[in-house]
Amino acid sequence: QLQLVESGGGLVQPGGSLRLSCAASGFTLDYYGIGWFRQAPGKEREGVSCISSSDGSTYYADSVKGRFTISRDNAKNTVYLQMNSLKPEDPALYYCARDFTGWGEYDYWGRGTQVTVSS
Repeated sequence: QLQLVESGGGLVQPGGSLRLSCAASGFTLDYYGIGWFRQAPGKEREGVSCISSSDGSTYYADSVKGRFTISRDNAKNTVYLQMNSLKPEDPALYYCARDFTGWGEYDYWGRGTQVTVSS
């Protein structure tokens, strides 16, 4: 069964760090791009970052550029999102999705992991 499962969320103080994981099962991650998204209560879903399958090229939203780093470990079938210097505006449900075309079209989504930033 094809699945994406996120983990690594939690409560962190402003300025702190978290590393999110997106573990894939039921398919080989090598052939697909993966995107990270977030949605806070009352706000629209926001694309945070993505990584391609072909050359590992990455994209970051302006709001996280310089603070977040996306990476992939194909041997573990997992994509990571390292989040540093977390800000009060970063809390949200973070979830990953599979890009099945390589052009930013997503077909399978995980259920998300909650990130809370509070002192």
